[in-house]
Amino acid sequence: MNCLVCSGGTMVAGFETYFAKLGDGYLIIENVPCFKCDQCGEVLYSMSVVERLEKMIAAYKKIQSKIFIVDYGQAA
Repeated sequence: MNCLVCSGGTMVAGFETYFAKLGDGYLIIENVPCFKCDQCGEVLYSMSVVERLEKMIAAYKKIQSKIFIVDYGQAA
């Protein structure tokens, strides 16, 4: 699959770290499966990964803390 941003790169399967701001805190999710452009670095997540990220964000919003760092494989 060609990159949607630069059109010159190829999207290859890999893993990325996802960052989300939760009010006054941050959620860092490591090792999130994705497709990443080998030329410009653009990251694309599948719909199932996005749905899981949304559920994780909603769950961590309920907990009061400044920083969360979780591994996608262990939390998903």
